[in-house]
Amino acid sequence: MAKSQQTFGKKEKEKKRLQKRKEKQQKLEERKANPKSSKLDDMIAYVDEFGNISDTPPDPTKKKKINAETIEISIPKQEHVEEDPIKKGRVDFFDSSKGFGFIIEQDTKERFFVHVNGLTEEVVEGNQVSFELEQGLKGLNAVRVKKI
Repeated sequence: MAKSQQTFGKKEKEKKRLQKRKEKQQKLEERKANPKSSKLDDMIAYVDEFGNISDTPPDPTKKKKINAETIEISIPKQEHVEEDPIKKGRVDFFDSSKGFGFIIEQDTKERFFVHVNGLTEEVVEGNQVSFELEQGLKGLNAVRVKKI
């Protein structure tokens, strides 16, 4: 006759597995017997009106009613301000051989690219000009540039 295929290691693993099963069953019976003594109640925390964490629930008399429609989740809408499209500035640099230059706006001191096709009359460096802005490939470009 052949020997049993069960080794000492297998027997020990089986004993441990049965022991874990018994412990799990005992814990389940304890929870059923004492349903009110749950650990979840011990873990609950509340936040008071000052933002501090406490273990006491908030006072319902201090509760404030908030209208959900007044809550804005996105960026607040700004009033549309009609901006004058014609801006004033000074020609900072202009290369007539290459056909481009830059204009510095008076108010914001920003530099805007200007191409010879955006000119209504010829300009040179230092001229005071009025212009409008258009979106170009690489940013805002000055167009309809006139001397003042």
